[in-house]
Amino acid sequence: MLDRIIRTSLNQRFIVLLAAAIMLVWGGWTATRMQVDVLPDLTAPTVTLGTEAHGMAPQEVERLITQPVESSMLGAAGVRRVRSTSHVGLSLVHVEFDWDVPILQARQVVSERLQTAVASLPPGTPTPVMLPISSIMGEIMFVALENDGATSVDSMELRAQADWEVRRRLLAVPGVSQVIPIGGEVRQYQVLLKVDRLLATRLTAEEVAEAVKKSGESSSAGFLVHGGQEHLIHGIGRLQSAADLEQALVARRDGQPIRLRDIAEITVGPALKRGEGSHNGKPAVILAIQKQPGANTLELTKRLDKVMDEIQTALPQGMKLEKNIFRQASFIQVAIRNVVDALRDGTILVLVIVGLFLAHKRATIITAVAVPLSLVAAILVLRAFGATLNTMTLGGMALAIGDLVDDAIVDVENVLRRLRENAAKAVEHRKPFLQVVYKASMEIRSSIVYATAIIVVVFAPIFFLTGVEGRLLQPLGIAFTVALGASLLVALTVTPAMCAWLLPHDLEAKHSHEGKVVTWVKAHYTPVLDWAMPRWRTLAGL
Repeated sequence: MLDRIIRTSLNQRFIVLLAAAIMLVWGGWTATRMQVDVLPDLTAPTVTLGTEAHGMAPQEVERLITQPVESSMLGAAGVRRVRSTSHVGLSLVHVEFDWDVPILQARQVVSERLQTAVASLPPGTPTPVMLPISSIMGEIMFVALENDGATSVDSMELRAQADWEVRRRLLAVPGVSQVIPIGGEVRQYQVLLKVDRLLATRLTAEEVAEAVKKSGESSSAGFLVHGGQEHLIHGIGRLQSAADLEQALVARRDGQPIRLRDIAEITVGPALKRGEGSHNGKPAVILAIQKQPGANTLELTKRLDKVMDEIQTALPQGMKLEKNIFRQASFIQVAIRNVVDALRDGTILVLVIVGLFLAHKRATIITAVAVPLSLVAAILVLRAFGATLNTMTLGGMALAIGDLVDDAIVDVENVLRRLRENAAKAVEHRKPFLQVVYKASMEIRSSIVYATAIIVVVFAPIFFLTGVEGRLLQPLGIAFTVALGASLLVALTVTPAMCAWLLPHDLEAKHSHEGKVVTWVKAHYTPVLDWAMPRWRTLAGL
């Protein structure tokens, strides 16, 4: 089979070289469009259930909410682990699925199980909700909404702008999963009860709370048909200010209405803080932006930058949006640049060494072609598997640089040697050029196949790793082995075809001998070899 591959490549060398050129262009175009990340996606399909239970202690949250929800998820199809945390007034349950379960299918399973969990919760317990789809490495950016230094802005104004304007604009960007504001002061209407007035009117705090809750509700009263037209009748009860809340009716005593202003003081103030945000030592509202799984971090960052520039122009006076706090894109660019530099430097060193030892420009070019062809083959396979360009996949390619030219250089070196021997013969005894290239390639085909197979087998255990270890290291193994396999295919097809195309049919006199480096090495190595061969038992023992 290998004999037929080499023979066909020589006979159809134009088609082989054309296919190689198309592959180079296609692979380069694919590389520019692939998703780029620091590491492979290490997030198992996970669905997070959140339940807000204001006022509950962690022990109550754990017993009344977390445990029933967690128990209902155990044993569901594809679930491999269920984790939970209970905080003051908050329950979080993380349902992890097997790696091969699609995230939308996982959410469907959780949604079905959640119906049974809600039925087992105590009366009055808040209903758990599924949080947005996110990734373990999905926090791609922190931005700060702060004072611009020229005009002082109240922290409640900052938080209101962050919650109702900035956050909503950022959530509308395709690829954004969640935007979480941190810090600032949350504006709220505060009802400060007067105890003496409560006692005088025989009201309880619970009655006042219920009246306040109902005071902000709008209601509908059907339609009024008049003059052939229908008019919608609805009562507008939505509160617009503290003055509206003061007019809220709480109860009637002796036919007299008791309004909220009669028994309490209504103010607008900040909610109780459970945390704070700051930037450069000054109070600010920090917005943590999380991406959806599979979103391209670099492309999403560009879209966010554009949207935030638009938001900046529309912000009220005294506010500014600082977007250079934490940017995952910066880490990606630095990490990828470092690996690409290693790829570049390794390729240059390999080509320098090859050029010195072969001492033949065209032979060096033929050997060098194996590097980009093998790398683009690895990129195309990674794209087919849905992988990304990251430090692991690029690291696998960087590791393979030295091995990529190994198969090609063995073939080219042997072809050069046979061509030189053929050129040294008398004209009538010289063999046809293609026959020399074919015979030279056939002589080393077994060696390069065995050598490549041995190196690939060394990496085989990586593909049997499971869990996070497998997700982290398998892309490296895939990139390395595919690039190495591609280099073998290049050595069997493209390299002989290029030898038949680029190398002269009769080597010129200046190329009819080996290079100076090889001559010098052989001159110094031959005496050592002559000394070592008779003493092989002693050297082997040592």
